[in-house]
Amino acid sequence: MATERAKRQLAAIVSIDVTGFSRLMGADEEGTLASLKKLHKTIIAPQVSRHHGRIVKLMGDGAIVLFSSVVDAVASAMEIQREMPAFNEKVIPEKKLALRVGINMGDVILEGKDVFGDGVNVAARIQEVCTPGGVALSGTAYEHVAGKIEADFTDAGERELKNITRKVRIFRWTNTHVAAQSRNLALPDKPSIAILPFDNMSSDPDQEYFADGVVEGLTAALSRIRSFFVIARNSAFAYKGRHMNVIDIGRELGVGYVLEGSVQRAGGQLRITVQLIETTGGAHLWAEKYDGKDTELFDLQDRITEQVAGAMQPSIQKAEIERAMRKRPHDMGAYDYAMRAIGHVWLQDKVQSSTALGLLNQALEIDPDYPLALALSAWCWAQHSVYNWSEDIEAAKTRALALAEKAAGLSSDDPLILSVLGVVHTFARNYGTARILLERAIKLDPNSAWALSRLGWLEVYADKPEAAFQHFEHAMRLSPLDPMNFNNLVGIASAHQVAGDYATASDLFQRALLERPNAHWIHRNLAPALLAAGRVEEAEASRDAMMKAYPGMTTKRYREAMVFSPAALEKITAYMLKLGIPQ
Repeated sequence: MATERAKRQLAAIVSIDVTGFSRLMGADEEGTLASLKKLHKTIIAPQVSRHHGRIVKLMGDGAIVLFSSVVDAVASAMEIQREMPAFNEKVIPEKKLALRVGINMGDVILEGKDVFGDGVNVAARIQEVCTPGGVALSGTAYEHVAGKIEADFTDAGERELKNITRKVRIFRWTNTHVAAQSRNLALPDKPSIAILPFDNMSSDPDQEYFADGVVEGLTAALSRIRSFFVIARNSAFAYKGRHMNVIDIGRELGVGYVLEGSVQRAGGQLRITVQLIETTGGAHLWAEKYDGKDTELFDLQDRITEQVAGAMQPSIQKAEIERAMRKRPHDMGAYDYAMRAIGHVWLQDKVQSSTALGLLNQALEIDPDYPLALALSAWCWAQHSVYNWSEDIEAAKTRALALAEKAAGLSSDDPLILSVLGVVHTFARNYGTARILLERAIKLDPNSAWALSRLGWLEVYADKPEAAFQHFEHAMRLSPLDPMNFNNLVGIASAHQVAGDYATASDLFQRALLERPNAHWIHRNLAPALLAAGRVEEAEASRDAMMKAYPGMTTKRYREAMVFSPAALEKITAYMLKLGIPQ
């Protein structure tokens, strides 16, 4: 007997959810249920019917609704959200209902009165990253309504959704009236984060103290990063034992990110899991697991604190850049221009650096005393000097120093700004001043991978390769996903070159070039290192690549730009001369 084929159809799937349902039920179960019944009867059901939809599944805190038209689905969802302020008008704030709505276009399977399929799952996950009072659409659904509904949709980018294998592009509509009512605290003009209490997944309740210790250590470590706004421990611990949506927590605390985690102990082993989440959409940005023996409790806690603090900086920075990129130019301030610039700054490429300077100039036109924009501009001009991108190397150094000193004068205890000033003094060969500044930056923020990296370079220039190795390796351990790690490889290679280990130096220079092929300035050291290692053909190929990127390169210009010791410069330029580089 043939099995009955499942009934499939293409549909617009709407997933509706009540924000903070568990909290509402815990506070007033009967009142919440009565409000939900009233909401369904007076708003949701009439609007669904008016727009030719069909409610196929009711849950305690939401519903799944099918429409044959995406336009009808979106119009229905927007009307429901527009009616919510009137519904809540006479309700005390603690009992107000707020809805999140996710919409997707996809194939569904109908079975009796239920509905299944990947399209339904995606709609439910989109609803989870919707802001309360708004409507979120998949890219597929948005294509069907673009230009057909009078509403502004914001492109929130591609998102990783829970249990969905592919990234999904999200578009958002915000009910401005609801948003104005519901937002408790505005986000500051800097990355803002709360480290939430970690869950104790162990059967041993005594592990609570260890979980709390990890959170306290992370809070203290991140608070030292001046470019972050970190919620105090007491405010974050108010959420201990309360399982709330991170979007709601973000609104209540006024933060753009939260760090969640858990602790599990079994069989003499510990596992700590942490994940970084963006609160505006609920997107998971970064996650990691840390394992160790339970006899290493406090060592493990220190290691986690160090590595999480280091790894979060580039993760959050990337998210901040993406957020700034989604803004319209007329909505952008000095901070947004700096965030757009910063991605170009770290690429250490001539064209990218010039692009960054253009954006930073726009930031400084808005706020001439903005320390971050001043410091990043100084670093760009320092790059122009050390990478032979400027016709007048000394003028580039002078400009870099002036910008860095102005930034430091405005913000003298910011580790990033102190690091930039240290770098500029390094390139000006003021090594003593540079060391004081970089060591001060690291004292203020022991997790500053970039300050450690620049201190590594300072040791290279001082002919102290062993000390340099330690700083570079520490920087890479702190921030394993950092886009600047190719530069750490160049630093380690340079330390080997100074030590006379030309074979290892050559391999590391080449590895750095594989990670950043456009960093043509690496050939200035790779070519002589290869020749010193006896790899003549590779050295000549590297020389040709260097001369193509730098047609006017001479050993004199190389000496003007580079900051190696006189002894190291003598050795390197001797090999450059053998390769036919003009004097």
